[in-house]
Amino acid sequence: MRRFLPALACLLALSARAQRIEIGWPTPNPAYFEGKPITDFIQPTGSGESESGLFGCRRSGGAQFHEGIDLKPLKRDRHGEPADPVFAAMKGVVRYIGRIPGNSNYGRYIVLEHPDMEPAVYTLYAHLADIAPGLATGDTVACGQTIGAMGRSSSTQAIPRERAHLHFEMGVLLTRDFDSWFDWKKFGSHNQQGIYNGMNLLGFDSLDFFNEFRARRVDTIRDYFAHMQTAVRLRVATRRIPDYMSRYPSLLTKPLPADGLIGGWEVRVNEMGLPFSLTPLSPMEAMDLAPEEVRVLEADETLMKHHRCKSLVFTRHGHWALGHDLKEVLQLVFGLR
Repeated sequence: MRRFLPALACLLALSARAQRIEIGWPTPNPAYFEGKPITDFIQPTGSGESESGLFGCRRSGGAQFHEGIDLKPLKRDRHGEPADPVFAAMKGVVRYIGRIPGNSNYGRYIVLEHPDMEPAVYTLYAHLADIAPGLATGDTVACGQTIGAMGRSSSTQAIPRERAHLHFEMGVLLTRDFDSWFDWKKFGSHNQQGIYNGMNLLGFDSLDFFNEFRARRVDTIRDYFAHMQTAVRLRVATRRIPDYMSRYPSLLTKPLPADGLIGGWEVRVNEMGLPFSLTPLSPMEAMDLAPEEVRVLEADETLMKHHRCKSLVFTRHGHWALGHDLKEVLQLVFGLR
């Protein structure tokens, strides 16, 4: 019976309101839907603290960012290896399959894009033991469909057997032009994942989304983005129309001008630096900005204080300046150099 729970959850999501999205839990563990504590479904790090497996500034005393949530196995085989299948959380398209564990810290992983959602977010499934037979890039998968098997693959030393888990993410893809940024940064290594490199993927708290959805405070991904809090509001002087906007048009606060003339953008980002609101500026509205200038208009210090592992902005000579993490986000989204 348990193996049908994710598909059942997908169906239940549609039962009360037609406009609610179809979404399910990515593993067979029913603990979350049963309202059990996180100790029953979150896999901690070696610290043993369940919070270390959650999203955000959860590790190294709050100094290390964790992009997703780590879900523990429900069953193990006679060798102690996880025996859980991994399910697609939503209907989507397979965009990337990383079959060689040594190529990424994600180990063996899959990225799905969800074109039916607004915005068309990605979900990511990492540290897999195996990929579902026959699964290929470009395939359409259903909500609740098995796409792989939970494991402990990684780029270097394997994750200890007792801490095997599924690393699950929900988020946005920052740019299609990732390779040019990667080459410009001169990392001294080859990008083997293309645009699905982890540096080009920016997550939001998937467990928080599930909580809001279960509580019926949001019905869609768009609802969730609309409820995001503004950590930083800024303006970027550029005539470019970023592909981020073309891929996530629901994040626009107003249509592009009919004449196509753009002077810049006003952007709101959440506490993780995720751009969730974009407003096009006319050349007149951006005339006080120098070319490619980024001007911070306001920042919520209280909100950022709770997420100190993310460097968004800081004060310099009494003025706001861009921190490392937000600077990279803006480089990727707007092509700033």
